[in-house]
Amino acid sequence: MAADAGAGTENKLNLFQLTWPIFLELFLFTLMGLVDTFMLSSLSDDAVSGVGAANQYVQIAILILEVVGNGAAIVVSQYLGSKRYIEVSRISAIAVSLNLLVGLALSGIFILFTGRIMSAMNLSGEVLAHAQAYLVIVGGAIFLQAVINSLSAIIRVHGFTKQTMFVSLGMNILHIAGNYALIFGKFGLPELGVRGAAISSVASRLIALFVFLWVLYKVLDYRIEFRYYFSWTKEFVGKILHIGLPSAFEQILYQGCQLVFLYYVTYLGTEALAARQYAVNISMFSYLFALAIGLGTSIITGRLVGSGQQEVAYHSLWKSLKWAFVFTFGMVGAVTVLRYPLMRLFTDNEEIIRLGASVLVLSVLLETGRTFNIVIINSLRASGDAKFPVLMAAVSMVLMSLPLGYFLVFVMDLGIVGVWLAIAADEWTRGIAMALRWKSRAWESHALVQPQDEAADDVRPVPETI
Repeated sequence: MAADAGAGTENKLNLFQLTWPIFLELFLFTLMGLVDTFMLSSLSDDAVSGVGAANQYVQIAILILEVVGNGAAIVVSQYLGSKRYIEVSRISAIAVSLNLLVGLALSGIFILFTGRIMSAMNLSGEVLAHAQAYLVIVGGAIFLQAVINSLSAIIRVHGFTKQTMFVSLGMNILHIAGNYALIFGKFGLPELGVRGAAISSVASRLIALFVFLWVLYKVLDYRIEFRYYFSWTKEFVGKILHIGLPSAFEQILYQGCQLVFLYYVTYLGTEALAARQYAVNISMFSYLFALAIGLGTSIITGRLVGSGQQEVAYHSLWKSLKWAFVFTFGMVGAVTVLRYPLMRLFTDNEEIIRLGASVLVLSVLLETGRTFNIVIINSLRASGDAKFPVLMAAVSMVLMSLPLGYFLVFVMDLGIVGVWLAIAADEWTRGIAMALRWKSRAWESHALVQPQDEAADDVRPVPETI
């Protein structure tokens, strides 16, 4: 009993150490999107709507890239827990090179087919022009994000969350400065508008990529040998895809449903489209704490499962979920109270402000359900149980929320409020299912690696930051 209590205390401290840098990193990443929206809103609401529509496809591409990034992070986490460090280096290298290939393929698709992709979204006029201009540049360079995803996931899962936070901080500063210079034509540079925002995004990612590579070889005790990038094995690739494919497919389903909801909103007019984009950007801040806690907990869960400590992992999840709810309620309360001033930061169009505020007030319903999913699903994946969340996503998102959204938006004539209610219904349905799955402890049989006290020739202590 004493040993268990000590382990629980250690994990609680680890959660804080891991989570606060993750939160700041996510906050900075979200802030970058908010700054994009804020700066583009000074051009026009059409520019915001076009970039928002294009970013839906960028997000789907990033989720595809997370097939490898997330899968590798979980596999690495369990191997670290079982103290098999040479395998950790090999899996990390495979993840980087595999994601680069996938990213290059996606970049080619965006460069060749951006016109067709955006024309299929029921967009027209200036909104369509802005969307195409943005997507061909950011989408065409998505391979940079592919490598960044893998590198940051590997560094973070080793426990070096502060390092990834600092790189994100630098990337954000560069991006904001680039936006200011290229959108508005400052410092002798041309005034490029939406294209300027896209170029700034790509340039900041390119610089961040090289910094992440430097950090990878600087902070890790178990150096990745160059030959590992080309030494793919069926076992390691299989384990990465075993977790990564269902994890990414679940997220692709989610973003696919968001695209359908976006398609619904295009029929409500440009004001509704702009209001949705502003509200989505503001809402992101409501669940950042939950997302950070979910990611931090998943790192701990993977380590514990890899070392055979499922009992400690079970109780750690519930403690993490309680903290996530505390922070979510606090942020939701702030957003609800300040919804009108927040909307006025982006536009002075009173109809857009009214529409955005009308859905932000529903945050208390939506974000509480989302918290269940963010925290528990991340730990289910970290334990190796990646298929159950995607099965529930198919049932709840596709079979329930999309028809419900159509009914609420077009039959009940609730507009974008109907979209928010449909998403909230999905979040709560899946959230309750995830809680029951964790409570059933079925995930305990899905570990990817058996614990061992010593690996053959490469036993070293786990980094002290964990």
